[in-house]
Amino acid sequence: MVKHKIYTMNVAKVYPHYVKKAEKKGRTKTEVDEIICWLTGYSQEELETQLEKGTDFETFFAEAPQMNPSRTMIKGVICGVRVEDIEEPTMQEIRYLDKLIDELAKGKTLDKVLRR
Repeated sequence: MVKHKIYTMNVAKVYPHYVKKAEKKGRTKTEVDEIICWLTGYSQEELETQLEKGTDFETFFAEAPQMNPSRTMIKGVICGVRVEDIEEPTMQEIRYLDKLIDELAKGKTLDKVLRR
């Protein structure tokens, strides 16, 4: 299996883009962090540690304390692909996160984004 380049990408290098995308639409870094913590089970402190360590996406998701079982309710298209149809687990987790950040930036309430 050929690894996607994004797997080895440092999460901390992408994270500011998530925050910027959200803030451009009037949302906050706190909301972005809440989404990431909801998806992965990391606490705020654990998330900050992962960002400081320069963890890559593959490790970030592999070491996640508890991937949220409700993430399978995330449906829709991101980067031209339906997230629910992605077969490779790490890529699907990355795209779940992308989709959640997109939904936040598009104005959905945090309760809807987090499938509450």
